[in-house]
Amino acid sequence: MKESKNHLYSIGFLIGVVVAIIALIRGKLLKEILLTVLILWGIWAAVLLLTPSIRRCKRNHALKQQRRKRQNEGITTPELFQISSAVSSPTEQLLLRHVNHRISAHLRSVYPDITWEWCEKAPEKLILKGGVGRVRVFGVPEFDHADITIDKQANISCSMVRIVPLHNSEENNSAPVPPNAQPIDPQIWYEVQGRQVLETLVADLNSRGHSHLILCESGDVCVTEDQAEVVKEHLANFPKKVYWERLVQVFERNGLAAEITAAGIQVSW
Repeated sequence: MKESKNHLYSIGFLIGVVVAIIALIRGKLLKEILLTVLILWGIWAAVLLLTPSIRRCKRNHALKQQRRKRQNEGITTPELFQISSAVSSPTEQLLLRHVNHRISAHLRSVYPDITWEWCEKAPEKLILKGGVGRVRVFGVPEFDHADITIDKQANISCSMVRIVPLHNSEENNSAPVPPNAQPIDPQIWYEVQGRQVLETLVADLNSRGHSHLILCESGDVCVTEDQAEVVKEHLANFPKKVYWERLVQVFERNGLAAEITAAGIQVSW
């Protein structure tokens, strides 16, 4: 804005000078004087317009030199620090699944049929900080738990443990789900209620050695552990048997192999 005003002032000044020259001078010198004035004005206007750009270039060059000097001295800017220190939840989940696969490979090198699950409430925090966490193991008759040690160099070691777990008697007394007489669209049910639960559960089970699960008529999601069906999740408003054939088609369209069995719908990956 300031540069445009100065340019307008210079044009006004040029017009005033030209009018004064025409009014005061006659003869052959008029053209030469006007030409000289125009050349001088052009040089002045160019300097006036280019000066801000030259100043900006010098300022940017000085900032780049200062930033380069700070980097050579090992000084990190606050912006870079904030970016490097921020860890998002999807990043933690990706790291957790990667470590799950490493633990599965470590355990299966000794027990080929083993599956397992975390006993820790937030295993991703343990992975980031290092330490010892406990997992529940299945398919190993002589052990039922293992202690997983993760050091600061990301090395993993496992110690097998035998303990007596406590069972909650209320799990066997769950009330049956009342019948739902309203018609259900399996596609809509999957998009609204089933997709998020199943995709998260499948990714977690796959990282711990499982290859399939069973969707029971009650809505319970079960997996086989030590030759017993264990409930891992519950799907609300799970469609009744009359909708299962259409539901199987929905699963297959979303990349999951599914078939109807006596126990329920078996979903494999």
